[in-house]
Amino acid sequence: MVSVTLAQWRMLAAVVDHGGFARAAEAVHKSPSTLNHAVHKLEEQLGVRVLEPVGRQVRLTEAGDMLLRRARQLLESAEALEDVAGRLGEGLEAEVVIAVDQIFPPDALAQALDSVSRLYPHVRVQLHETVLNGGVEMLYDGRADLVVSGIAAQGFLGEPLVNVEFLAVSHPGHPLQHLGRELDLRDLEQHRQLVVRDSALRQSMDAGWLKAEQRWTVSHLVTSFDMLCRGLGFAWMPITRIREALRMGRLVPLPLALGGRREVSMQLIFRDRDRAGPATRALAAALHEAVSGCCDEHSIETND
Repeated sequence: MVSVTLAQWRMLAAVVDHGGFARAAEAVHKSPSTLNHAVHKLEEQLGVRVLEPVGRQVRLTEAGDMLLRRARQLLESAEALEDVAGRLGEGLEAEVVIAVDQIFPPDALAQALDSVSRLYPHVRVQLHETVLNGGVEMLYDGRADLVVSGIAAQGFLGEPLVNVEFLAVSHPGHPLQHLGRELDLRDLEQHRQLVVRDSALRQSMDAGWLKAEQRWTVSHLVTSFDMLCRGLGFAWMPITRIREALRMGRLVPLPLALGGRREVSMQLIFRDRDRAGPATRALAAALHEAVSGCCDEHSIETND
């Protein structure tokens, strides 16, 4: 069985990168004879010539070139593995689990995740897109390191993150848009409301339901948005999710006398701040930074 070591591949790479045994020996702080022995041993173990002399220097053979290309991939993977092991030894977590309510601005979430990924590329992230009590339930169960929610979590101290503004909207062709007057609750109760289902398994709740005669309950804001654009109902939607549709006229605000706008204050909650690893803390900081940049841009002017 061939048992070429990573150290042998490193020495071969050094010889090739520095143009010979003497210069490579200086660079890696080993004697030329040590490098020479390692390379010859490698050739003996593989049964393949990897270097050939060219004057006073050496160069890779065709087989050596192919083998070293693949060996460099192994060396890079080994270095990455050693780096991860070192970070884990220093307290870096292998994975961060974050539960984020679907109403949180998607641009800010993407920016924060990208920022943390650049800092800690080997830390896995599990993102759970929750609704209402779903994130808080994960916090109670110990299944999330960070939670972004508009629902207070008993026994946990959250920190203010962002206020998300909702707007009551429908397709411009919806009957509610053609009554020729301001709307009230009785008008809405006669039409289908689109509601997003609470993702909590044990303590689900209804929020924003007007007890309309018709109600469609879906599992994701994306589905609600699609149905709105098809004229299948009305709903309150986060402005950050419908900004482009409002600009293009695919959705329009309902002419409500009262309650056309709502605001939800979202909080960032640690499962255990004192025990949070560096990647978890970095993600929390990135979320704060992202909302400060993303949520102040492109405000929507509406006539509600």
